[in-house]
Amino acid sequence: MAKPVDNRAWFLVLPVVALVAFSALIPVMTVVNYSVQDSFGNNEFFWNGTGWFKELLDPSTDLGGRFLDALWRTLLFSGLCLLIEVPLGIGVALTLPRRGWGVAASLVLLALPLLIPWNVVGTIWQVFARRDIGLLGAAVNGLGIEYNYAQSPLAAWVTVVAMDVWHWTSLVVLLCYAGLRAIPDAYYQAAKVDGASSWAVFRAIQLPKMQRVLTIAILLRFMDSFMIYTEPFVVTGGGPGNATTFLSIDLVKIALGQFDLGKAAAMSIVYNLIVLTVCWIFFATTTRSQSEAVQ
Repeated sequence: MAKPVDNRAWFLVLPVVALVAFSALIPVMTVVNYSVQDSFGNNEFFWNGTGWFKELLDPSTDLGGRFLDALWRTLLFSGLCLLIEVPLGIGVALTLPRRGWGVAASLVLLALPLLIPWNVVGTIWQVFARRDIGLLGAAVNGLGIEYNYAQSPLAAWVTVVAMDVWHWTSLVVLLCYAGLRAIPDAYYQAAKVDGASSWAVFRAIQLPKMQRVLTIAILLRFMDSFMIYTEPFVVTGGGPGNATTFLSIDLVKIALGQFDLGKAAAMSIVYNLIVLTVCWIFFATTTRSQSEAVQ
């Protein structure tokens, strides 16, 4: 005889579901409403249908070209951050002590950048990288290298990427370190008996055991870097020119600077769909590969 299923516990979750629905769905529906309308001021809105979406996805239009340019800049920024932070985070995690007082000291020091608010991080690097009073800017120019993030697009990109690496590599380190600590000592003892090298231990034991935490780290870092706004806006304001105008910055410029609510709403919906699609593809691919490896 099958045991009866008691689903009354779900009633305890209903208040949370209602709160999330209210706080998430209502703003989304507001954005959807704006995306199909146009406004000429005085809170007068006119039906525009899918016009903004057609213009947004057409590279020949001003809005479409602007959107694609900002999208490629954002993807490039996210790719650079992941290529630097993930290997660097793994390398730092491998060098951290496993026992003793150094463990607590290392974890506290690594957590410090994560505790700094985003706008404060941008302000720190804005001053730190200035060529006249900033330690980094003055030092680089003192070496004879021309460095001015306010005028050079390359310097601006180096600054915002270095700032993100400094701010968020610690997250990758902490996740990787947690994955390394979860590996039983029996694996290392067996590798020592077999005479495995450090590289063989990393390739056959440590890296496979870190796959789950690396999946989480890459997903978190992609979402954060792809939606970054505060730090580059404080440092460069999207400049020089449009060199560091990422999608989030361009979206705010359209919504608040130009007050084109319909265009901004359509862009934000497409922006959100891109994030969800990329994250879903990445997560589905990595989980499928992990399942095949287990089988």
